[in-house]
Amino acid sequence: MCGIVGLFIKDPALEPKLGELLTDMLITMTDRGPDSAGIAIYSRAGDGLGKITVQSANPKRDFADLDKDLHNAIGQPVVMKIKSSHAVIELPLDQLDAARTAICALRPEVRVMSAGDSLEIYKEVGLPKEVADRFDLSKMKGTHGIGHTRMATESAVTTLGAHPFSTGSDQCLVHNGSLSNHNSLRRKLAREDILTETQNDTEVGAAYLTWKMREGDTLGEALESTVDDIDGFFTFVVGTKDGFGVIRDPIACKPAVMAETDQYVAFGSEYRALVNLPGIETARVWEPEPATVYFWNH
Repeated sequence: MCGIVGLFIKDPALEPKLGELLTDMLITMTDRGPDSAGIAIYSRAGDGLGKITVQSANPKRDFADLDKDLHNAIGQPVVMKIKSSHAVIELPLDQLDAARTAICALRPEVRVMSAGDSLEIYKEVGLPKEVADRFDLSKMKGTHGIGHTRMATESAVTTLGAHPFSTGSDQCLVHNGSLSNHNSLRRKLAREDILTETQNDTEVGAAYLTWKMREGDTLGEALESTVDDIDGFFTFVVGTKDGFGVIRDPIACKPAVMAETDQYVAFGSEYRALVNLPGIETARVWEPEPATVYFWNH
């Protein structure tokens, strides 16, 4: 099952409403995925700054003085904003790798959800509305975002098993479907020093794209390669720093619909996820073609 939503803002005047619009879309997809939910929001940090989003099952313990300890470890200013079980850490962009290493050493139980200069990922177990309320998703601003409601079929219902998955800087992926060769791909990626943390097949899809782009492919080329290299049925929606892309497998058996106006491009697993968007009544609405890459960027 699972539900996917995505919104790419073309008109900057709509950026303050990104979270509000995405939250409504996400909740509408509850019956496609009631066990967990997540959302990726793209909003730039200040000049020269980057962001690391982290998660803890025991935030009261793990987030206490983490900013101070991280500052001491990397010798650079750190600002941390706690949101329930997640925290967003802002710091100099050139210190992201050093900070990730330090976090692993300082707080072994903390998990990195995302890193880059614009991406924040929030995901937890629970109904989409509960997850959205927990993180005040409706109040978030940004340029674009993607979300996912999960009905677990291939791995346990856990926070780390929820979507989106991020395996590269400012890159994330959500997925509806089932990959049949994810274990062989996982072993291949491990030999390329790209490791996955969960048994979720979606994380393998994200890691595959990270590997292809590391080898020199553009995102579009990497998405095209999924048709030949990834077996099974899937709809992938991918977020990047500048935009988002969509591809479906050659059979395209999972539902998907897109809409575009002068203000935005939107994606939903079903049309009902789009019905409350402004101007939807005059939008160009279509079903994305099988094995075809769609991509928009700023």
